[in-house]
Amino acid sequence: MGRTTLPLSERIADAAALLVGKRTVRCPHPGCRVSVRYRAITPEEAQRLTGLATDHTRH
Repeated sequence: MGRTTLPLSERIADAAALLVGKRTVRCPHPGCRVSVRYRAITPEEAQRLTGLATDHTRH
């Protein structure tokens, strides 16, 4: 499972964002702290932002 655990403060912030209807997408690259948080956007924009967050070569 080589994935590192997020700090507690980031996990709490993600949970709080989820409670108000926001979605957080993080880069899966080990050690990369890039994340994108969004709410109330079109499916196309969600797909674009997810691609940006998960493609480590783009950030």
